[in-house]
Amino acid sequence: MTMQAMILAAGRGERMRPLTDHCPKPLLAVGGKPLIVRHIERLAAAGVTGIVINHAHLGHMLEAALGNGVAFGVRIRWSPEPPGALETAGGIRQAMQFLGDAPFLVVNGDIFCDADLAPLTGIAARLHPGGDLAHLLLIDNPAHHPEGDFALKTGRVRSEEEPRLTFSGIAAYHPALFAHLEAGHPARLAPQLRAAMDVDRVSGEHYRGRWVDVGTPERLALLDAQLRMSA
Repeated sequence: MTMQAMILAAGRGERMRPLTDHCPKPLLAVGGKPLIVRHIERLAAAGVTGIVINHAHLGHMLEAALGNGVAFGVRIRWSPEPPGALETAGGIRQAMQFLGDAPFLVVNGDIFCDADLAPLTGIAARLHPGGDLAHLLLIDNPAHHPEGDFALKTGRVRSEEEPRLTFSGIAAYHPALFAHLEAGHPARLAPQLRAAMDVDRVSGEHYRGRWVDVGTPERLALLDAQLRMSA
C-alpha cells in the first residue's frame, strides 16, 4: 500500500497579516513557487502520491489552486474544517477518514525545508500500535524559538530533558496516536506527543539541513530573496 501524507494548511496565519488576509499562508510564494507546492513536489519525489490537505481560512483558494493534484502527479483529498480550525491533532484526527489505518507523514504547510522525505517513509512503515507511535524531525533552535521543544537522546525524543531542539513540523505518525481523540473537536498535538514520549514511544532525528519557519512577512521576504539569488 502506498504511503500517504497530510499537509497542514488550516492555520489563520495571524503573524503573516496583512498578506494572509487575502491568501492562505501555504499559498504564499518563495522563489516563485507557493510553499505548499514545494511540499507536494517533495512528497511526490519521495514516492508519496496520496496527500490529504486540511483547510479552514480561505480554503477555497487552496482547492482552486491545487485541485485534485493531477498536475503534480499526486492525488489530493481535502479535509475542510470549521472556522477557527481544529488545532493540529484535531485536524489530523478529522482527516483519519482519508488517511486510514496505516502510518503516514505530516508536513506543516507554512514551513520551508529541503529534507529528503524518502527515508522518513521507511521509518514510518515501521511504526506500529505496540511500539513507536511517532518519529520527529528536530532542528537547531531558530533565533525566534531559542528555548526549543524536545530533547533528543540516542534517537529517542524526550519531553523534559535538556538540551532541547525545535520540532520541525515534519514527522511520521501511527494512527493509534490519535485514536482516542473525538473527531470534529479541537486538540493540540504537543500533549499527544508528550504522553507518548513519557512511555518511550517516540523516536527522532536531528536534521541539519535548510529549514525556515515562514511565520512573518520579514522571514518570507528574506527566504524569497535567498531562493531567487540561488536559482
